Amino acid sequence: MSKNKLHIHNKSDRPDNIVLKENEIIERCLEIENQLPAFMRDFFLYLKSGVAISTRLAYLEDILFFCRYLINESTLSNVDNTNVIPVDDFNKITAKDINRFLGDYCSRYTTDQGQHVKVMENHNRALARKKSSLSILFKFLYRDEIIERNITDGFNPIRLPKPQPDAIKKLEIDEVAVMLDIIENGNIFSEREKKYWEKTKLRDKAIIVLFVTYGLRVSELQQLNISSFNFNRGDFKIYRKRGKEVLMPLNKTCEKVIKDYIVKERSALTELNEIDKDALFLSLQKKRMTIRSIRNLVKKYTALALGTSRDNGYSPHKLRATAATSLIQQGFSIYDVQNLLDHDNVTTTQLYAAHKIDVKRSIIKNFEWLDEE
Repeated sequence: MSKNKLHIHNKSDRPDNIVLKENEIIERCLEIENQLPAFMRDFFLYLKSGVAISTRLAYLEDILFFCRYLINESTLSNVDNTNVIPVDDFNKITAKDINRFLGDYCSRYTTDQGQHVKVMENHNRALARKKSSLSILFKFLYRDEIIERNITDGFNPIRLPKPQPDAIKKLEIDEVAVMLDIIENGNIFSEREKKYWEKTKLRDKAIIVLFVTYGLRVSELQQLNISSFNFNRGDFKIYRKRGKEVLMPLNKTCEKVIKDYIVKERSALTELNEIDKDALFLSLQKKRMTIRSIRNLVKKYTALALGTSRDNGYSPHKLRATAATSLIQQGFSIYDVQNLLDHDNVTTTQLYAAHKIDVKRSIIKNFEWLDEE
């Protein structure tokens, strides 16, 4: 049965595309909740009012994954469906069971894909997220006296490697210049590739400039509309994590590349569907670009700038790192950069400050054992 067409009755000050995206996430949350045991209902209410909707979805996906493990891969439950797992089964679960789930099963498991079997491996960061989701669930169930014991103190620690400044992938300033030159001139492309480049070069340039100037998250850029920009006031509006609405100032470079794209390349309103008329960045199919297509675009141009294969190109998050380190190299305070990039903790920004100078190269270059002849 096909779904009825969705109509938006939006009385908030947020644009329709943001409301639509949130509605998609909420519908997915409700779909998962219907697959989970009824005794978790109060937990669903807690997630609904206590965390961001993207976090709510992540927790629910992890918990559904665990419940499927209970009935399909373990001897901890004898039921056939996740939504009928009784609370008694959860009462019998021990910390050792959770540690086995995380350590033995989640680290490497297989899924049947029909014609082939897919091997899934999770690194420690993914395991830590699953552990966090289950910890929150079991603490909540104990607090509300749904289960009898708090087993979370017995969960094994999952050690995450401390981020090292040398491990941060980013573009150097001269590599950004090379990338922008490639977009500007297209000399590196074949004749076939140039046909597409000619149609999108102003769009692609605007996307890359916004990324390396503001360090935007890919979702923040993908959601941009024409109405997000107020050229008279010299700013534009973005929506950050947890629904924060932020005004960003426009510099002359960004204003120019965006106006050039809108005026000279972007499709006319008469050619667009109603839902895409306000979208800033459009695909060749005249629809709002997807996050995946933006990622592919960034990987393509960064790979060309680095002289490597497309698979080894950088993600939009690496351009976020590029913006952070470039701003710090220009002498801006880490606290100002933290505010611009919306880092929750200044220690994240301090990692990029370690790139202010290439310390190791400078030390070795000036520490010679032999005199030049």
